[in-house]
Amino acid sequence: MSYDLIALFMFSTMMLMLMTGQRVFGAIGGVAALAALALWGTGGSDIPFSASMKLMNWYPLLTLPMFIFMGYVLSESKIADDLYKMFHVWMGPVRGGLAIGTIGLMVLVSAMNGLSVAGMAIGATIALPELLKRGYDKRMVTGVIQAGSSLGILVPPSVVLVLYAMIARQPVGQLWLAGVLPGLLMASMFIAYIYIRCRIQPELGPVLPPEERRVSTREKFRLLRAGLLPLVIFATMMVPFINGWTSLVESSAIGAMAAFVAAVLKGRMNRQVFEVSVRQTLAISCMFMWIILAALGFGAVFDGLGAVQAIEGLFTEQLGLNPWMILILMQLSFLVMGTFLDDTAMLVIVAPLYVPLVAALGFDLIWYGILYTITTQIAYMTPPFGYNLFLMRAMAPPEISLRDIYSSILPFVLVMILALALIMIFPDIAMWLPNYVYGK
Repeated sequence: MSYDLIALFMFSTMMLMLMTGQRVFGAIGGVAALAALALWGTGGSDIPFSASMKLMNWYPLLTLPMFIFMGYVLSESKIADDLYKMFHVWMGPVRGGLAIGTIGLMVLVSAMNGLSVAGMAIGATIALPELLKRGYDKRMVTGVIQAGSSLGILVPPSVVLVLYAMIARQPVGQLWLAGVLPGLLMASMFIAYIYIRCRIQPELGPVLPPEERRVSTREKFRLLRAGLLPLVIFATMMVPFINGWTSLVESSAIGAMAAFVAAVLKGRMNRQVFEVSVRQTLAISCMFMWIILAALGFGAVFDGLGAVQAIEGLFTEQLGLNPWMILILMQLSFLVMGTFLDDTAMLVIVAPLYVPLVAALGFDLIWYGILYTITTQIAYMTPPFGYNLFLMRAMAPPEISLRDIYSSILPFVLVMILALALIMIFPDIAMWLPNYVYGK
C-alpha cells in the first residue's frame, strides 16, 4: 500500500471514530499510535515520547491553567453578574440596549475566560432570563447570546489560540494581539445589527420601563466601578506584557493572582468557589494537554508519510487551483467538520495538514490563525448540526424551541461571514496590532 493511501486510511479511520462519539484525544492518539507501530515497529514508540517531551518543553503552555483559573474565579465568584447589572442600568434606555449590553458583557467575559463555552454559560444563565422577562424577542436574544459567545476564542486571552500557537509553532503573543481588532470588529458589527434591527422593529428590543430607569447618578457610577473590575484585571495583566515588562507566562500569573485577590477583597472567595475553580482548571488543562499530545503524535506520523506534500501537489499541480481557491476550500471544510466536532477537535485534526500547506502557499500563519478561529465559530453555529445550537438548547428555557434557535442565529452568521471576508480582503485588520507592537 502506498504512503498516500495509508495517510488517507488514517484520516478516514480517525474521522469515523470521532463520528461514533469517541473521545477526541483517544481517536486521534489511538490512530496515530497504531499507524506508527504498523509502519515502523517498536521504533514507532519513540513518537509519543518525542511528542510528550516537546509538550513539556513548551514554556508558554503554562499560561493555559493560569487563564482558565482566572476565568473560573471571576465566574464562580459572581463578579460577572456585576457586569450585567452595569449594562442593565447604562444601556436600558436604548432600544435593544440590553441586547447591546449583552454583547458588551460577552466581550468582557472573553477577556476573563478564553473559552466560548464559558461565555455561552454566563450569557444563558445571567442575560437570557432578564432579556425574556423584559419583553425581548426570544429569537433575537438567543441569537445575541450565541453570537456573543463566539468572541471567546478570538478576544485574548484565547485558550484555543494558545493551542494553535503550539501546533503551528507561532508566538502566542502575536496571535492574541492579532485577535483584538477582529474581535472588536465582530462585536461592533453585532451591535450595529442589533441597533438597526431594533430601530426598524422596536418590539424586538423594548426600552426599560421608566421605573427601572430611575437610578441615581451615584448608583450608576457605583455599578460602573463594580462592573469594570474585570477590565481592570485584564489591563493589569496585558499592559505589562504589551510593553515588554513581563513575559507571557508572568502576565498570565498576574492575571490569575489579580482575579483571586479581587474575589477575596469583595468577600466572594470561599471554599466552594476555590474548589470549583481549581477542579475545573485541572480538568480542562489536562483535557487540552492530552489533545495536544495526540495531535503532535498524529502530525509526526503524517509528516513521515509525506501526506502534506501529497495534498499540496493534488491542489496545485493536479487540480491547478490558485492559493486563494485552496484557502477558501480549506475554510469550507471547517464548516462541514463543525457539524459534529468542536473547535479544538477541528484544530488538532487538520493542523498537521493545513498549517504546512498554508505556509507553503505563502500565507501568514498568524493571519490564518484568526481566519481559523472565526470560521470554526461560524461552523459552530451553522444549522443543522452546529455544536453551539445544541448547547444553547440545553441551556435555554422550555419556551425556546430548537426551531427558534436555528432561525435566531442566521443573521449573526451572515454578519460573521462578512467580518471574515473583510479580514481576508484586508489582512491588516488582524496584522496591524502585532506588527506595531512587535515592530517597535
